[in-house]
Amino acid sequence: MNFRRIDKRALFVNNGMSKRRIFFSARPAMLFGRVFLCLCAIFLFSCSDKQSSGKQVFSYNETTGIATLDPAFAKNQSIMWAIHQLYNTLVEIDTGLNMQPSLAKNWDISSDRRTYTFHLRDNIFFQDDAAFSGGKGRKMNAQDIVYSFHRIMDKSVASSGAWIFNGRVAVTDPFVALNDSTFQLTLVRPFQPILGILSTQYCSIVPKEVVEKYGKDFRRHPCGTGPFQFFLWEEGQALVLHKNPNYWEKDSVGKQLPYLDAVKISFFDNKATEFLQFRQGVLSFTNDIDPSFKDEVLTKKGELREAWKDKVTLHKHAYLNTEYLGILMDEQNVLVQNSPTRLKAVRQAINYAINRDQLMMYMRNSIGFSATAGFCPGGLPSHNAEMVKGYYYDPAKARELMREAGFANGKDFPVIKLLTIPIYSDIASFVAKQCEEAGIKVQVEVIQKSLLLEQTAKSQALFFRGSWIADYPDAENYMAMFYSKNPAPPNYTRYKNPAFDILYEKALSETNDSLRYALYRQMDQLVTDDAPGVPLFYDMAIHLVNKNVEGLWPNALNLLELRKVKINGQSR
Repeated sequence: MNFRRIDKRALFVNNGMSKRRIFFSARPAMLFGRVFLCLCAIFLFSCSDKQSSGKQVFSYNETTGIATLDPAFAKNQSIMWAIHQLYNTLVEIDTGLNMQPSLAKNWDISSDRRTYTFHLRDNIFFQDDAAFSGGKGRKMNAQDIVYSFHRIMDKSVASSGAWIFNGRVAVTDPFVALNDSTFQLTLVRPFQPILGILSTQYCSIVPKEVVEKYGKDFRRHPCGTGPFQFFLWEEGQALVLHKNPNYWEKDSVGKQLPYLDAVKISFFDNKATEFLQFRQGVLSFTNDIDPSFKDEVLTKKGELREAWKDKVTLHKHAYLNTEYLGILMDEQNVLVQNSPTRLKAVRQAINYAINRDQLMMYMRNSIGFSATAGFCPGGLPSHNAEMVKGYYYDPAKARELMREAGFANGKDFPVIKLLTIPIYSDIASFVAKQCEEAGIKVQVEVIQKSLLLEQTAKSQALFFRGSWIADYPDAENYMAMFYSKNPAPPNYTRYKNPAFDILYEKALSETNDSLRYALYRQMDQLVTDDAPGVPLFYDMAIHLVNKNVEGLWPNALNLLELRKVKINGQSR
């Protein structure tokens, strides 16, 4: 909401984090009322530390902000976390990476494994919204699923998730409502990970009436079937969600979920500020730790120091995320044509120049695992990380490759720019220093995440920090990053190798898991050898949780699950 400064009256609001002066217009009474309500709401629902409210409010911070609440654009973790609170999908993945029912109570798969028939629950309603008759949310039906999935593929919507159905679903009638409670999906050919895809936040179910009422502004008028519903969003300040009183799901003893009354998300863009807010008890938990505080809290082995053991709970869990440095491979791009990174020997030299074990211990306090076996992290059933041969620290090999490329001792090697975001600047600097020792000149440039995403999507970044969090637990999700027919996302490097594409397409139609997994490993090895990037580490979710929070557990997808979280008393 934008306020025009008409007079100099100001209202100070203590949101539990800092005092901000907000100037407002005195001209329309309606605007004043809206401003007043918003400010009061921010005040009330930031008070997770005020026992007088009697409400359970879970608070966390998003340093990168939240660009939208439209599931069609759930392309990064900050958006996915918020979307997951507001919406449901047909199926979902549990903490053990097993597929579970959600909006669909069960499903049937045809003998040729191309047709999936989902039988829907009959007690699920959309949250209340002015777009519905009388403002009351109506019952969800199979047509809503048809609409939601077609919307992802609609070119006019330009969903960042359009690729999930690309070449996978039937050209004619891929999505059909057989009746109000039965939805059918048809594939071009068998594709084993399809249920995993349907569990992604892109596949959240939305109501047509609400989308059409708000148009492009649907991004800030979300309406789903999830455990929480939208209350207010002061962009750049706070997002508040309230408990959905009509939520359909119950716990094992029949109590309605969620337990929490509200969720409040703040938007401090500084991880150090976030950590200080957590330490003061304003935030319920923090995801990861600012580098400036990690040595105070954690040992080099990644354990809590003695002084912190009575203050917070540490949760660590390997999850499906590979942190890497991407290298643009499009030979038609002028950036590539004029860069030594067009040479495989140089790209491999960069890989050999980096001591990943040292990086993990000193830059990450052992939170994560060195990426020495390709792009697929551990934990996947294909076991890529155990069987693919990647790169280990070998500075002599790096210098040898540089000589082969015509840059002995770094002579005549031009400076290459490495683009990164603020929270990874220390890692980028570490990489640059190690590359320099092998004669590879790297200049680090720190830019905002939104700009980096824009430049990588437009092939304007030659060497860049990247991260791929699995949308679903199958190695195909990682290999899709390098399929030449995929746009960016997911193919940010514009990697193109006909041999890889043949293996990828063969894997799509392979119904035998063992054979499919073998194809994944062949693909990962091929990509690793071609080096369109530099895998740095397979990530680990690390949560510092306040002692009064119960029921918050990490999972392999690092999805924020709040349905069964409780706040017991207060920790100050």
